[in-house]
Amino acid sequence: MLRIENISYSVEGRPLIEHASATVPTGHKVGLVGRNGTGKTTLFRLIRGELTLETGEIRVPRGARIGGVSQEVPGNEVSLIDTVMAADTERAALMAEETDDPTRIADIQTRLADIDAWSAEARAASILKGLGFDDAEQRMPCSAFSGGWRMRVALAAVLFSEPDLLLLDEPTNYLDLEGALWLESYLAKYPHTVLIVSHDRGLLNRAVGGILHLEDRKLTYYATPYDKFAEVRAARLAAAESENAKAKARIAHLQSFVDRFRYKASKAVQAQSRLKMIERIKLISTPQEAALRAFSFPEPEELSPPIITMEGASVGYDGEPVLSKLDLRIDQDDRIALLGRNGEGKSTLSKLIADKLAPLSGKISRTNKLRVGFFAQHQLEELHADETPLEHVRRLRPDESPARLRARLAGFGLTADQADITAARLSGGQKARLSLLLATIDAPHLLILDEPTNHLDIESREALVEALTAYSGAVVLVSHDMHLLSMVADRLWLVKNGRVTPYEEDLEAYRRMLLGSDSPKTPKADKPKPKRPGRDELLALRAEARKCEERVNKINEMRDKLAAKLADPELYEDGRVGELETWNRKYAEVMDGLARAEAMWMAALEKLEAAEAA
Repeated sequence: MLRIENISYSVEGRPLIEHASATVPTGHKVGLVGRNGTGKTTLFRLIRGELTLETGEIRVPRGARIGGVSQEVPGNEVSLIDTVMAADTERAALMAEETDDPTRIADIQTRLADIDAWSAEARAASILKGLGFDDAEQRMPCSAFSGGWRMRVALAAVLFSEPDLLLLDEPTNYLDLEGALWLESYLAKYPHTVLIVSHDRGLLNRAVGGILHLEDRKLTYYATPYDKFAEVRAARLAAAESENAKAKARIAHLQSFVDRFRYKASKAVQAQSRLKMIERIKLISTPQEAALRAFSFPEPEELSPPIITMEGASVGYDGEPVLSKLDLRIDQDDRIALLGRNGEGKSTLSKLIADKLAPLSGKISRTNKLRVGFFAQHQLEELHADETPLEHVRRLRPDESPARLRARLAGFGLTADQADITAARLSGGQKARLSLLLATIDAPHLLILDEPTNHLDIESREALVEALTAYSGAVVLVSHDMHLLSMVADRLWLVKNGRVTPYEEDLEAYRRMLLGSDSPKTPKADKPKPKRPGRDELLALRAEARKCEERVNKINEMRDKLAAKLADPELYEDGRVGELETWNRKYAEVMDGLARAEAMWMAALEKLEAAEAA
């Protein structure tokens, strides 16, 4: 297991991690979460030994291999498939070794069989396919792909090498929705320990079983997926705030007595006694929560519907259509998510809608005075590195006062200090906020967002959801963030095989389809007619359903008691780490039992309903 014991680390004299401890059990998948800038990436570098600890130690099992995604894949002429297979250095060395010694040859063959070397190409191809590379692309050289695509190759390589401790830092930033969903499924079945930094709630709920929270320079481990962690943490914060409110009221009451009688000789002793009582009252330390940095989108005026219509339109490059027979309509109140595998034409459709590409044929009509805002990841790279956010906004609004320009920046969470530093020194999240401001500054009637949540932490993503929900213009979304899509989009368009069609099912059905979990349905005519159950059988099924329900209720009571225990602020005091881990483990066991009990209850109810309907 990974043991982090009493570690401290500072950056330029500022404590980033201070006497923090945690344990990650072997084989567990754990999400490392915390606000941007709290030190998550630094913790990864400490685990890898790239930085020197000030105090404490980090221990991993002897001989364990630690792996993470390389910062870049060289743009050489080696094919993708060979690049990925080369990541298994032991296999590559054994395959390359030349010897005439029969004993050594036998040893090599035995070891190659032990590590399943002969299936390496098939495994590498499967991983590359899951990350968006078809068979032909897998044989192409790395030099044929851009930096973002090479990062996918780097991810494929580390997954293929299967290190004992896999460290992933925001791996979905370079993936589309399909790749992100595939990665979720892959990580859930990964045979070793995984520690992943992510702000993707879907991944943190479906691919991991524990959350390691870095906050106020400390680490706290929760043996639950993200949503349950958020619930338990909220309960703990609420309990701490309640206790602090009581303590402050007590302090105020004692202080009022002191203020009234401090200078009366007859009450001086009592006043002094109360001052000592005030000194002994300690407020519970609670996390220093930054105010939610909301987004303030300017509101456009209302236009007559539809704002865009397409009739038999086609679009592509160099006269070759990528999409054709487009018959689409967009109204100002639409919230549309574009679904489809990479390369099907989602970005091409976005450019057509934004009037950045002209149609090759057909008709496209836009209402008068239509303004379109467009945000894409590449725009972060187009910011002027030597200019400040204030200068970026002044270029678009030269006649506005500095105070008004700063107010615009503040409306997108960019503080006064950040407004005056160059774009090159901004974090990824700050650059994304600036780009969103520039895309929406003209109050567009239609906002096209291509992967807007990359580099935004979870709180900022929630703020973006709120802003888009309140926004009165149309929204077209391309994103790998299932939570964002599910909260914002009310229409789904599937881009596939050169066409764009409405997708009538929901996002969960789309997810199942991508992961291949939809099983073929048997025609009703082929099903034998069920035998009508007797009275005794019905009574037995009802009794079983009641028994299952009672079991669920009992486990729910146990869960509530454990949740109350975990919400006790005293449990999080120094010196009680072992006790906290015990309660977290018990809570995880109860939640696992609850899931099984609920599944049994649902199965019993389905049997009962089927019997009663027969």
